[in-house]
Amino acid sequence: MIVTLVIGAEVAFWVLLALGLATRYLLRLRGVSTALLVGLPVVDLTLFVLTVLDLRGGATASWTHALAASYAGFSIGFGPSLVRWADRHFQYRFAGGPKPKGAPKYGPARTRHEWEFCRRTVVSAAITLALITALVPLSDGAADFGTFTGWYLRLGMAAGINVIVAGCYSLWPKEAPAGAIVEDGHVVGWKIPQQQ
Repeated sequence: MIVTLVIGAEVAFWVLLALGLATRYLLRLRGVSTALLVGLPVVDLTLFVLTVLDLRGGATASWTHALAASYAGFSIGFGPSLVRWADRHFQYRFAGGPKPKGAPKYGPARTRHEWEFCRRTVVSAAITLALITALVPLSDGAADFGTFTGWYLRLGMAAGINVIVAGCYSLWPKEAPAGAIVEDGHVVGWKIPQQQ
């Protein structure tokens, strides 16, 4: 049942996001758009509440309950940046906005990008682990707790790997190709060799 709820929450997230952006840029109903986009965290909260109710109703704790907590943690950590990404692309495609830039590739801008991604991953992992920990008392004891412990290791490793990657970009920033003109981490042109 929980897997179905997670899939339903994922579908609801994208439908609400698409409707929110469509009402903002195509119908020009900013208030309705804001109400729809505010509904995105409600989807996550509803999924977690239903997960709690499932466990309180006597369901055996399984990886699906931890998956629901992970979904909520991911949405909180990455949701705002995902909405901004979708907003930029929707605005470009349907409202004459500027073409969105991809992630910066070089120099300090790339390092900042990696640390921001790392921050989101750590926040997502911390929230997910807090939610999983909140589910433990609702389970049937040590046997069910074992179901959740693997998530602590996986999420800890994901956060640790992101810290290492961001740290490597701090120590060894990615350099642009020779002759490239770089602005905010993007190649915007090439230097022309001077004639001698």
